[in-house]
Amino acid sequence: MSKKLVVGISGNLTRPSKTKAFISQIAGETANRIGATSAIFDIEDFGPSLPTARRLGDLDPAARAIIEQLASADVLVAGSPTFKGSYTGLFKHLFDLLDPASLRGKPVILAATGGGERHSLLVEHQLRPLFGFFEALTMPTAIYASDKDFADGILVSEAIHARAQQAVAEVSRIVGAARAVSLAA
Repeated sequence: MSKKLVVGISGNLTRPSKTKAFISQIAGETANRIGATSAIFDIEDFGPSLPTARRLGDLDPAARAIIEQLASADVLVAGSPTFKGSYTGLFKHLFDLLDPASLRGKPVILAATGGGERHSLLVEHQLRPLFGFFEALTMPTAIYASDKDFADGILVSEAIHARAQQAVAEVSRIVGAARAVSLAA
């Protein structure tokens, strides 16, 4: 039996990134909870072939390997920094390359970061519809963290930690339930 995989994908365009650190933390907690390994990626990891790709075959082999991990993951933790009230353009472009059925039924934790509270609905008004199009199974609890929730790039807000734990618990129940069904079959 192969080990479960949690993939975190961050739409950040710069490094270091609070968003990538945030996604890494959530994915790591999820992996620990369900006995999985985790792999964390950001837009930079896709390299120079992503911006010009019109289909998956246009991506270089390293970028295609990331897509394969994303598609085969047991859980996806997806998030983006807020850019002009939405996710970043290359984050959207990445998902534009995927087959619409590639994420069907996949458990997804949604997360985002931004400068202030006014962007907190990014997860509900932008990310949730994007993953709804793919028929992914987004967790009821989405997590948004603003600049005030971080100190030196590290999440320090207990309220945001608690919200993340709630999302991790939700996805753990889903993955555990799926595992129980497959064992019974």
